[in-house]
Amino acid sequence: MNQDTCLVIPTYNNATTLQSVVDEARGYVSDVIVVNDGSTDATPEILARYAGEANSHSGRVTVVGYPVNRGKGYALRQGFTEARRMGYRYAITMDSDAQHYATDIERFLVEHESHPDALIVGSRNLHSENMPGGNTFANKFSNFWFRIQTGVALPDTQTGFRLYPLHLMGSLWYLTSRYESELEMLVSAAWRGIRLVPMPIQVYYPPAGERVTHFRPVMDFVRISVLNTVLCFLAVVYGHPRRLLRRLFSL
Repeated sequence: MNQDTCLVIPTYNNATTLQSVVDEARGYVSDVIVVNDGSTDATPEILARYAGEANSHSGRVTVVGYPVNRGKGYALRQGFTEARRMGYRYAITMDSDAQHYATDIERFLVEHESHPDALIVGSRNLHSENMPGGNTFANKFSNFWFRIQTGVALPDTQTGFRLYPLHLMGSLWYLTSRYESELEMLVSAAWRGIRLVPMPIQVYYPPAGERVTHFRPVMDFVRISVLNTVLCFLAVVYGHPRRLLRRLFSL
């Protein structure tokens, strides 16, 4: 198992898929950190089964939790803080709704060997079966503004399957705490000069009647739009000047 990379899984009311996701993923890393973001379903009972478990053949499961839902961005920061406390320099993030394939964790680790200081971004096939049309539009919208803000082109800026170089990311303070935080983390990494490397990943979207999602089309789109407005302003006064200075001093 990889010894410098852990797995962080934020979860909110995904009790029907959580255990299978954790059990499949823990075979690839030494530690899986599950952040229970104030779930109100059977999530606490499921996670309690891992308490005190000792299994030399699978990764350990550490649970971080709090009683009130705070958002995915907040959950990720709590997971990253725990990962740093445990001594990890890298963390792979994975959703708990079974849309990601655990087998891709191995591909992240292989890509990590080739790009040890990069933030590796999973890239979905946006034309895959059952891909919601709203996801495709939102991703193209996000990709466009991300390139304006950073000068970097990425095929998928909204996937939750990524490998973060925690030791290069500085403080974990961000403006946002919910769904849009993953976009902000990418922008912040680009401004810091962290290389962003896209990597194709598999994704499974169940039929519409079986799909469980916490994405709120109107509210989350508004929050992303507000964030993009703020980031465009910050790009002018901070992000682009910092990139320019980095280029000048690297000549």
